[in-house]
Amino acid sequence: MGIQDIKHQSATQQYDVTGETAKPLGLIGAPIDVGAGRRGANLGPEALRIAGIEQAFGDLGHLVVDHGDVDGPRNPQSAPVNGFRHLEEVAEWSRNIRDKVHHVLDIGHKPVILGGDHSLSIGSIAGVVEHCRKTDTPVSVLWLDAHADFNTPDISPSGNIHGMPLATLCGAIDADQLNIGAQPQLIDPTNIYLAGIRSVDPVEKARVVDSGANVFDMRIIDEHGMVSVMRTILESVARTGGHLHVSFDVDMLDPSLAPGVGTTVPGGATYREAHICMEMIHESGLLGSLDLVELNPCLDEHNRSAELMVDLAGSAFGKQIIQRNRPAA
Repeated sequence: MGIQDIKHQSATQQYDVTGETAKPLGLIGAPIDVGAGRRGANLGPEALRIAGIEQAFGDLGHLVVDHGDVDGPRNPQSAPVNGFRHLEEVAEWSRNIRDKVHHVLDIGHKPVILGGDHSLSIGSIAGVVEHCRKTDTPVSVLWLDAHADFNTPDISPSGNIHGMPLATLCGAIDADQLNIGAQPQLIDPTNIYLAGIRSVDPVEKARVVDSGANVFDMRIIDEHGMVSVMRTILESVARTGGHLHVSFDVDMLDPSLAPGVGTTVPGGATYREAHICMEMIHESGLLGSLDLVELNPCLDEHNRSAELMVDLAGSAFGKQIIQRNRPAA
């Protein structure tokens, strides 16, 4: 492919989608930190609001409705039991988040879940699945993260459930323990796409591969570039059809850009890699719901990680360097 081909190529030529009528964006705060090893992620939703997420979306022409915060139990800071830390608390948060996301989708809003540690995605994706099951709509998940989050209680070094959400959603953990869905496996692993991962526990590696999930680690991104990786992912999602849920963990980014996270891993996505990722998600017209997770303002520097997350979320909903015609968000 020559430079002229690249210059004239557009995402609307790559993906056979037509977009949908723009829906209101429904903000949902999920101030949960019971799934993490460090306190502070419960302050993430307010930090994102302070960073101007509602105005940022409004400036792009979206109608924005803030549905407030989901309630849940406080962090007891207790030791793991049977390989889980705070299982009952995470289960209650998951059910509450599930019900709120389900409701927001049912009234025709597009959920943007403001976190909160990554265990919240058990509830947010359960809510998406419950909504989509009524119309037999397939669900795909794009997991943007430094970690695979495919640990189980028998192999987890910490017992922290924010390292287990994908394993839970794929049925590798007994769903009855969380009571979040009607079936053990809420997501087909072949409809899961992990991008940006670079820190995976030893036994977890084999389980991720054996699950059948699609893995694009930082080595692949380094070799092929973010554009090529995202094009591959979005073309596959477009062929599947249905609802795309994007779960964006701030630790996907290099910690030099976003220090406000409890699980920093060097070698993450650059500023432009992250923006082109989000811009291509918007251009695909596939985005159905979005998590913004693991922001810990206690570890941040003057809220700059929150401000960067708001900026990147803007790119996922239409912010561009030069305005072009794109599918409605």
